[in-house]
Amino acid sequence: MVENPDFQATEGNHQASKPQKAETREGELHLRFFVAEGSEFALPATGIRRIIQHAPDYITPVPNVSPLLLGTLNQQGQVIWVADLGQFLGCAKLMNTDCAEIPVIAVEEQGIVLGLAVDKVVGTDWLDPESLKATTNPSDGMAPFLKGEWLLGSGSPLKLLDHVAILHSARWVA
Repeated sequence: MVENPDFQATEGNHQASKPQKAETREGELHLRFFVAEGSEFALPATGIRRIIQHAPDYITPVPNVSPLLLGTLNQQGQVIWVADLGQFLGCAKLMNTDCAEIPVIAVEEQGIVLGLAVDKVVGTDWLDPESLKATTNPSDGMAPFLKGEWLLGSGSPLKLLDHVAILHSARWVA
């Protein structure tokens, strides 16, 4: 037996604490974030590999690639292509790279990983897929990558992106 002066055995009636009721959550877990123009989007947590925040100089520019790509990022020995998600979706405002850190959402599908640079990550939220509505008036550049939208309590839309469609888009070749 290990002697420990701080350990004292107590006598008496020991009762196990009552089990806590688990909080049930409705819907599926999603990551919420903003792009440079101020629009809010969500991605299903199941398609997200990790969230990375680095200074812009950690992203290495690569010449002669699509202008949508900011460059590459080395994350734990793996090279990840990083794209400006707002620009990819057709937003006119470019990502501000004159900042301390850039949030990058690394999405993955069938071994393909792509980093999506965003303006601000809000956090995670449980969202009900049953209350997802068709996107109202999506731009032509954004429509192929939207699954729908939720109307938030504030009346502003939260658009759900299809990360698989983004990964397999022909826009990366242009």
